Amino acid sequence: MLPRALMPIMNKRRIGFVSTRFAGTDGVSLESAKWAQVLEPHGYTSYWYGGILDRDPECSMLVPEASFAHPDIAAINAEVFGKFTRTRQMTRKIFDMSEHLKGTLYDFVEKFSINILVVQNALCIPMNLPLGLALTHFIVETGIPTIGHHHDFFWERDRFSVSSVPDILEKAFPPVLPSLQHVTINSKAAQDLAMRKGVSSVLIPNVLDFENPLQADDVYGSDLREQIGIAPEDILILQPTRVIPRKGIERAIELVAELNDPRCKLVITHEAGDEGLEYERMLRRMAKRAYVDLRFVNTRISDERETGPDGKKLYSLWDVYRHADLVTFPSLYEGFGNALLEAFYCRKPVVVNRYAVFIADIEPKGFKVIPMSGYLTPESLAEVRRVMDDAAYRQEMVAHNYELGKVYYSFRVLRRKLRTLIFQLTGEDIL
Repeated sequence: MLPRALMPIMNKRRIGFVSTRFAGTDGVSLESAKWAQVLEPHGYTSYWYGGILDRDPECSMLVPEASFAHPDIAAINAEVFGKFTRTRQMTRKIFDMSEHLKGTLYDFVEKFSINILVVQNALCIPMNLPLGLALTHFIVETGIPTIGHHHDFFWERDRFSVSSVPDILEKAFPPVLPSLQHVTINSKAAQDLAMRKGVSSVLIPNVLDFENPLQADDVYGSDLREQIGIAPEDILILQPTRVIPRKGIERAIELVAELNDPRCKLVITHEAGDEGLEYERMLRRMAKRAYVDLRFVNTRISDERETGPDGKKLYSLWDVYRHADLVTFPSLYEGFGNALLEAFYCRKPVVVNRYAVFIADIEPKGFKVIPMSGYLTPESLAEVRRVMDDAAYRQEMVAHNYELGKVYYSFRVLRRKLRTLIFQLTGEDIL
């Protein structure tokens, strides 16, 4: 059990979210914010622990060593992946850092009187080995009710397939503990977790607030096209993802090249850097050779509308969606696919490469998309042209997808799932 000093009496609804990063528009940051938003009306207050944070400092704890980008963590990752043995000194470094991080977890829980931990991806993908160990030891020592929200597992990534830390991966990614409830975001992950670890999980898909439609464009966002150099008559084809190889952005470039229409502009909203900059360089070269007008606009996009350091307006991702004519989502692999859900929510037609989770979990529900199966076909190209030219056909497609989103991926679905999950952990009904 949690030590009595860490068990607040007056307020039993304090949730501590823990991850390497809560900032920006990555899937982990977005989904954790939605969980907090859904729980808030039921009396739950959320607090945040991470190595990179853009949350309110009054309800968060910044611990630089919790970031996967911290120099010491980056040095550990460079030494332990891609080889089969590690030095004695490296073992000591990992465990020393985990002890330090465990101390900060005790501080976090005590400072904010946390009752439930929600660990976002830090116990499934080893971007920060010491943090995973620290969390495992902390949960064992305290027995604090914990939800492990697993977006990506290490066995799903090639770069973790060879390592000198199989003992740590087995112990902490994820651990199997009495007070830890596992949550997966797709059926394949749930099956793999059961097979590898012998534990069940609650499947909670990514969601959006389909009960409250996106508001129409307003004055603030009305000049977005002008600001990023796109004319009113241009066709804005949106790639709303990070610039990393598994997003398959080269297929989007190929699509625009095949359309062979100078009005088509391919706009990428997110930044590169999580996995290096070489992929972005390759995309720029590819687009130039194919005469595709490719725009990287991440410097003009922020989590919220605001003014940048240079005095220029920054727009939200939703502002860009409002102006999009077509969304491309040609990913090779996704744990779920937030951008696909966003396209449904914003009532935009979307080109989808049929990745495994889409085939297993999303496609059977009846969503209407323009499909690809690894490569662009004449049929897919013809469907894109029809969607762009036939307004009635396009409207029927996006309206159909929005209604299905209400049924399967709304906040109402998340609320129901969290109600069951928290009752299993604490015996408390949140409604």
